[in-house]
Amino acid sequence: MKRSVQIGALRIGGGAPVRVESMLKVPLSNREACAAQCASLLRVGCEMARVALPRPELAPDLKWLVSNTDLTLMADIHFDPTLAVLAMEAGCRAIRINPGNMPLNRLNDVIRTAQTLGVTIRIGANGGSVSGRQLEAAGGDRAAALCIAVREQAELLLGAGFEDLILSAKSSSVPECVRANVLIAREYPDFPFHVGLTEAGPGDGGIVKGAAGISALLAQGIGDTIRVSLTDAPEREVRVGYEILKALELRTRGVNLISCPTCGRRRADVMELTKLIEPMLASLPDGTTVAVMGCEVNGPKEARHAQMGIAGTPSGAVLFREGRVVGEYPFETLPNVLPRFFAGEPLERGGAGQGVGH
Repeated sequence: MKRSVQIGALRIGGGAPVRVESMLKVPLSNREACAAQCASLLRVGCEMARVALPRPELAPDLKWLVSNTDLTLMADIHFDPTLAVLAMEAGCRAIRINPGNMPLNRLNDVIRTAQTLGVTIRIGANGGSVSGRQLEAAGGDRAAALCIAVREQAELLLGAGFEDLILSAKSSSVPECVRANVLIAREYPDFPFHVGLTEAGPGDGGIVKGAAGISALLAQGIGDTIRVSLTDAPEREVRVGYEILKALELRTRGVNLISCPTCGRRRADVMELTKLIEPMLASLPDGTTVAVMGCEVNGPKEARHAQMGIAGTPSGAVLFREGRVVGEYPFETLPNVLPRFFAGEPLERGGAGQGVGH
């Protein structure tokens, strides 16, 4: 089994669930806004968030935040070893650094502090931090250069006897990012990995890029913690992260909502039906599969595995549970019927009542 690291109460790697991360997107100097964002992230299931510490004078703000949130925090440090030490002394039990950007004697101070305080260090490189020397050594192969960069960082810490590591290599290119992580995983198969794309962008494009890269790695067993980096609210990053894990059947949070893409056969407006039922899904147990189908062809027959479902018919909509039809109801009655249906209350049949073979 792979190694694991412990960050407070959060375990990463070693058979633990794949963790979902984000990053605070408000300045650390705004204490109340940071605390509010941490609380919001906790509500949507975020398990760890990076927080940038760009200046020493912000260390008291970080200490305050660590003491005023239940969310596990990882301090994001660039270049300055002093900031890494200050973050650990402020109470952060995880830091993210690039050891190659730090003088060796100062890096040793960081390592000693981490060992003393029991801090996990995430190291890694991204496409923008690869040096000309590393790129030349890789023969111009950027994925291989990322692997070289991470190897150099890892060996600095491992050579100093520090092993509580999370490894990471990111790029805004999906193929480059995937290949780099595959190469690194061959060299360091036992260490936990953080995976994701950097600078994926906004909207659908960013979501698709992030999902493509993260899924390609998770499907190969690479990745113990993920972040979907979007030009968007951090809560959306978390929701998309859980949707990726749900699609890969690695974790289940919330309802598994399936629906047909619709075609000329549809008897109902699937998009409108989906909007109608979405407010009722939050009360259902995690992992419940709910189907919304446009006609009797796709549902309930093709959705017989769903715990609950609705499908359009010539005279309205049929509701079904576990492949068994509960009843058929006119569209105009659905706003009154559906809340009772999703609450598990008994319903008048309203018409149909036969099984899937009807």
